[in-house]
Amino acid sequence: MYTVAQLIGGVWGAGGEGGELVVNDPADGSRVTTAPVATADEVAKAVGAARAAAAEWAATAPAERAAALHGAADAVEAVAEELAQATTAEMGKPLDDARGGVAAGVGTLRQYAELGPVRGGRTLHGGHPALDFMAPEPRGVVAAITPWNDPVAVSCGLLGAALVTGNVVLYKPSQRTPATGWLLARALDDALPTGVLSLLSGGAEVGAALAEQEVDVLAHVGSTATGRAIAAAGARTGAKVLLENGGSDPLVIDGDIDPIWAAEQAALGCFANAGQICVAVERIYVHRDVAEDFVDALVERAEALAVGPGRDPRTQLGPLVDRRHRDHVHGQVTAAVAEGARLRTGGAIPEGPGAFYPATVLADCRHEMAVVRDETFGPVAPVIVVDSFSEGLRCAADSPYGLAATVLTGSMSHAHRAWRELPVGTVKINAVFGGAPGGAAQPRRGSGHGFGYGPELLDEFSTMKAVHIEAPGGGHW
Repeated sequence: MYTVAQLIGGVWGAGGEGGELVVNDPADGSRVTTAPVATADEVAKAVGAARAAAAEWAATAPAERAAALHGAADAVEAVAEELAQATTAEMGKPLDDARGGVAAGVGTLRQYAELGPVRGGRTLHGGHPALDFMAPEPRGVVAAITPWNDPVAVSCGLLGAALVTGNVVLYKPSQRTPATGWLLARALDDALPTGVLSLLSGGAEVGAALAEQEVDVLAHVGSTATGRAIAAAGARTGAKVLLENGGSDPLVIDGDIDPIWAAEQAALGCFANAGQICVAVERIYVHRDVAEDFVDALVERAEALAVGPGRDPRTQLGPLVDRRHRDHVHGQVTAAVAEGARLRTGGAIPEGPGAFYPATVLADCRHEMAVVRDETFGPVAPVIVVDSFSEGLRCAADSPYGLAATVLTGSMSHAHRAWRELPVGTVKINAVFGGAPGGAAQPRRGSGHGFGYGPELLDEFSTMKAVHIEAPGGGHW
C-alpha cells in the first residue's frame, strides 16, 4: 500500500486539502495507493514557489546542473525495483516490462546529463568591430503532465530535458499512477536543489488548474482530447505547449513478406503492454497475397499468450489499466462485429476480478470502422485486406492522427516510398519497435506537436536570445 505525499516549495506533505484519490490494482481490484488531490490554491502556491526558485537554478552552471542530473539518475537506479513494482501494481504492466521502462528512464536521464553541458549557441558574422551571438536560455517554469502507460520512461524524458536546460518543474503524474510518480519524484528530489522540482497529485481537475496558471511551458503526454484542452489553455496564458497525444498507428504488410514473421511483428505491436503503448499497432493493412496465412498465424500467437497479473513472471498479457478503459476497448470490438467484422479470437470480457481483456483479432474489417479510425489502446488487432502496396500506404496515411507507422516489405523502393509518403512523426521499416538512442520525432495532426525525446527536446525547453555588442561611438574596444 502506497501513501503519496505532495512536494510544494521544497516541503514534502504540503497541501492535500482537495480530498483523496484511490488507485486499485487492475489485476484484482485491491487498493494499492492513496494520494492527496491538490486544490486550485495549492496549485497556485506551487507555481509561485517554483517561480521563486527559477532564477537561481537558471543561473547554475550547466556542468553543475548536469552533475545533479547524474546524481538523480543514480538515485532512480537505486530504487528501480520499487518503481517497477509500483508501476505493475498501479496499471498492470508485466513486471519485466515495467523494469525495462525504469531502465529506459534512467538511461534517458543520463543521456540528458551528458548532452546538457555541451549545448551552445551560435556566433554570427556581423560588422568587424561588433560581436554577435545567439545564446540558449531556460524558459523558466515547466508544467509536466505525464501518462500512466509507461510512467517512469516518459516522465524521465520530460523532467530530464527540462531540468538540465535550467528550468524548474511542476510534475503532475497521471491519477492512475500517482505512487509511481511519487517514488520517482522522491528519488529525483534527493539529488536536486530544494525547490527545483515540485510534485502535485490528483485527477484531471488538477491538470486543468495547472494548465491555467502562468507557467512558461506546458508539456503533456496523453490523450488527444486532453492535449487539445491544454493547447487551448496555453493559448490563453501564452505558455509554450509541447504535446505527444493519441494515435492509431498503422502496420502495412507487403505481398513479398513471410506471413509467419509478419504475424510475430503484428502480435508484438498489438499486444505488448496489452496494447497500451503510444506507438502500438492499432490497424493492420495486409496484402491479399499473404492475408489468409497471416491472419491464421496472428490468431495462433494471440491465443498462445499467457494472461495473468503483471507480477507473475509468466505473464505476457496483463490487465488493462481499469475496467472503464476495458469497457471502451470492448465497445469498439462489439461495434466492429456488429458492422461486419469477423471475430477470429478474443473479444469477450472474462469472468473474475480485475480488468483483463484477451488478445483479440478482428478479420474482414473496413477502413471506416471506429476500431480502425479511432484510438483503441488495447490488445486488439483489426485486419484490413488490401490489393496492393499502394492501397495499403494510402489507407495508412488516411487518419486524423500522425504519431508513427510501421511497414514490412522486402522492397527497398517500397521502403523509401513509405517513409516519404506517410504523414507521421516516425516510420519504422521491418520492425514494429526499436530505433537508435537519441532519436526524436515531431508527431502530427491529432497526435500533437513539438519534439519528443532526443537532443531536440532540449531545444523545446530553451529559448534563444540574439545579442549584438558594439563599442561605444562606433569605435573599437
